[in-house]
Amino acid sequence: MANKAASLLLASHPGPTVVVTAVGAVLGVGLGYPLSRLVVLIVAILLGQLSIGWSNDWLDATRDAAVHRADKPAARGAIGIRAVRAAAFVALVAALAVTAALGPLALGAHLVAIAGGWAYNLGLKSTVISFLPFAVSFGLLPAIATLGQAQPAWPAAWVLAAGALLGVAAHVTNVLPDLADDDTTGIRGLPHRLGATPSGLLAFACLAAATVAITFGPGWPPQPLLVAGLVLGMAIAVHGVVLVLRTSPTRLLMQLIMTCALIDVIMLALAGQSVAAT
Repeated sequence: MANKAASLLLASHPGPTVVVTAVGAVLGVGLGYPLSRLVVLIVAILLGQLSIGWSNDWLDATRDAAVHRADKPAARGAIGIRAVRAAAFVALVAALAVTAALGPLALGAHLVAIAGGWAYNLGLKSTVISFLPFAVSFGLLPAIATLGQAQPAWPAAWVLAAGALLGVAAHVTNVLPDLADDDTTGIRGLPHRLGATPSGLLAFACLAAATVAITFGPGWPPQPLLVAGLVLGMAIAVHGVVLVLRTSPTRLLMQLIMTCALIDVIMLALAGQSVAAT
């Protein structure tokens, strides 16, 4: 039973799930959520990410098995596909039920964000607009937090733009190490059509643009701590570009994007209430 539970956890894509949940938590703290409401926000986002991760492993199990993906529990038979599918639907229903406690606007934003992840898994990953679900879902993540306040407010335009840019960067760097496997199984998203090097450069350009938006979005002059975050973010982007130009794509690119995403979210927390439109 313990092995099955561990396999189910691994099938949820725990790395991205934890990072996105942490993003939601930091946003809630920055917006001054009371503890009880913050817990609801965190649980809601966690459940939403679990549903997306499990739906991915369920829907991709046959393709993953064809290319012998040892890191995918359903593909290697460590857990049944039906169990992963059931977990995905249970997490989906639970995510929406919990989000409802934050109000109808937050629920609507979270519903669209989750739908973006599911739409990608259901087939948009094989199209030229494979980036769009990530742009929408990441772009709306701050909206779940700002609309989930006792006094709901939409995020500022620069916050939505930064989230969308981070989503595109995450999509591209997540796909790059799997280009050969995806080609074998017929997946042809935007990164596959652009090629590895142009896609990698696009990812880190989006990362840099998001960090610039967060630095200068709250107003001029920028806060010193935001400038420090900008320096760190640009250093990561430059390092990523060097790796893209010198080496074959690896999971390290995704780790760099997630690291910078956390830096960007800390910067958003430092921006406080300015992330909400006035």
